[in-house]
Amino acid sequence: MQPVTSLNIEPWYSVGEIAEHLGISKETIYRWLDRKIIPAHRMGKLWRFKATEVDNWITKGGAEDSPTASKVKSKSRKKGN
Repeated sequence: MQPVTSLNIEPWYSVGEIAEHLGISKETIYRWLDRKIIPAHRMGKLWRFKATEVDNWITKGGAEDSPTASKVKSKSRKKGN
């Protein structure tokens, strides 16, 4: 097997890093993991994410299908935002 020489390798993100990337809480990421709706990879005891996979999932409306997103939308409408 030859070593990878490309510098365009996408890094793996932790729960905290992907939450920061998305501007949401780690708790939301864990809820999505519990519901098995966010694209993620288990590495031993740790969850890891590819930002492009998560970004594509969000762009396709994946986060909108979650009950958390529905609650946020409902609260926004009630407050008149």
